[in-house]
Parts: sequence; C-alpha cells; structure tokens
Amino acid sequence: MKAINHIIVPVDLEEHTEKLIEYAAYIAQKLDAKLTVVHVVEPFPAIGDMELGMATIKEYTQNRIRHAQKFLEKLAEPYPDCEKIILQGEIVDEIVEYAKQKETEIIVIGTHGNKGIEKLLLGSVAERVVKSAHCPTLVMNPFKQ
Repeated sequence: MKAINHIIVPVDLEEHTEKLIEYAAYIAQKLDAKLTVVHVVEPFPAIGDMELGMATIKEYTQNRIRHAQKFLEKLAEPYPDCEKIILQGEIVDEIVEYAKQKETEIIVIGTHGNKGIEKLLLGSVAERVVKSAHCPTLVMNPFKQ
C-alpha cells in the first residue's frame, strides 16, 4: 500500500471550512503528511462581448483572490506547516489536476449535503471530485461534526 505523504483540502471559504481544515490537519499530523489547503477562484462568466465589463471583471477577480488569500492565512494560522494555494479556473478540474500534478495520495473535501432540487441545480463539487480524482477522496460533512 502506498504511504500517504500529501493531503490536499479544497475549501470554499464558507463557515464550515475551519472544521474541515481542523479534521484534515489532524489526519496529516497522525500520518506525518504534508497538508495543502486549496481554494479555486472560478472565472466570472462573461456574457457575450461585454466591452464595458472586461476591466471590471479582472478587478473583481483580483479582489476575490486577495480575499481568499487573507481568509486562508487566517484559517491556516494554527497550522504553520500548512501550504496555502489559490488556483483559478473551473473548480473540479483545477482540484483534480492540482492533486494529480502534486502526486497527492488523498483529498479531504467537504460537502454541504444538498439534496433534491438544490443538488440538481448546484451540483456537487465533492461528488465530481470523487468521480474524477486519481487518488482516494475522503468526503466529510462538517455540518454534522
């Protein structure tokens, strides 16, 4: 069996993120593994050829990246060895590709537990990561912890 040396934790910067990182950090400590927290900033959907909005969209994206950096710094404060990465692109694709590039042995991801119409409309990032990842994925519902 392959040793677990690197764990990545994709986060969405919601209220439950702290519990998810705490759980993943606990696992990383027990396994003596590197912990990387990843946040993906999705591109703002452009509608047609919006001349007026291009500069504003870029500025908006940069503001979102700065916000994510501050949020991750604060979240990871109790875990000084934790690496913090911000990616840009489609959430699932970026998480899966990053995990593959870094030869991650396990992904620890949170779920909102959406059902019915919410799941149909919003989809499930966790479910799509599980289906696409090259490595095992541990799904945690931080709302029940």
